[in-house]
Amino acid sequence: MIKKKTIFCTLMVLLLSTFAFADVESDIKDLKLEKEKLNSDIQKLSKQISATDSMLRADDNRYKTLVNRYKADKSRRSAEIDSLNEKIRNVAAQLQDERNKQARAKNRSDNVKAKRKALSTMLTLICKQFEKQIEQTLPWDRETRLDRAKSLTRDIESGNASEEEAFSRLKSLIAEETRFGDEVAIINSPLTRKNGELINAQILRIGNQWMVYSDENGTVYGALVRKLDGGSADGKAETKVVYEWNEELTLAEREAVRFALDVKQAKKPPQMVSLPVSLSVTGGNE
Repeated sequence: MIKKKTIFCTLMVLLLSTFAFADVESDIKDLKLEKEKLNSDIQKLSKQISATDSMLRADDNRYKTLVNRYKADKSRRSAEIDSLNEKIRNVAAQLQDERNKQARAKNRSDNVKAKRKALSTMLTLICKQFEKQIEQTLPWDRETRLDRAKSLTRDIESGNASEEEAFSRLKSLIAEETRFGDEVAIINSPLTRKNGELINAQILRIGNQWMVYSDENGTVYGALVRKLDGGSADGKAETKVVYEWNEELTLAEREAVRFALDVKQAKKPPQMVSLPVSLSVTGGNE
């Protein structure tokens, strides 16, 4: 009986041990599976950490690259800005020089304009004085000569003639008047005597000092005389120069006029002719 109890107890112990071992093995398997899972998670985490570290290193490298690029770009841009500032200063200096040149050129141009204006004013005054001078000379093509002088005055005042052109034309007019004062000329032209009679006359002009005539028959003679007309003691009224024919010539004066006409018309040999001072336009009074 005791033996049976012992065997039963042993069997029970073995049975319980078997169940205990079975539970332990199950736990071990569970732990191994959990370990494998943990190892797998660890590997995943390690890979993630490694990838994260790689990304961090890449980001750090990119950051360093960007920082270096930023520094290099900043340095380059700073150098470019300095270069541009230098160019701007150079351009500003050149612009100021150009402005100074333009200002000096404008001053020179203004001075030239002022001088030209003053010259034009002076030429106008000279032309008007020249007109008055022509008006007081012998009435020989006087209207034509006076028109040329007045035309020049109008062109100067209206700006149609430059100062160079005006000077050249005035010089030409003065040269013509100079030749007028030096030449000896004769024309056959109708002439109205003091009494209103119209005759065919031979008119001889010697410079601007003598102007005499004789009719075609040699019976009527005359010499042009200059006189002053008008004027007043207070000087308010302008004195004008007028010309009229003196037809009351002496026999010697008539002979002198006839002789001078014959020499000029080649009726007598070329020779010096002396005319009495009384036949000059001043009539011997000046």
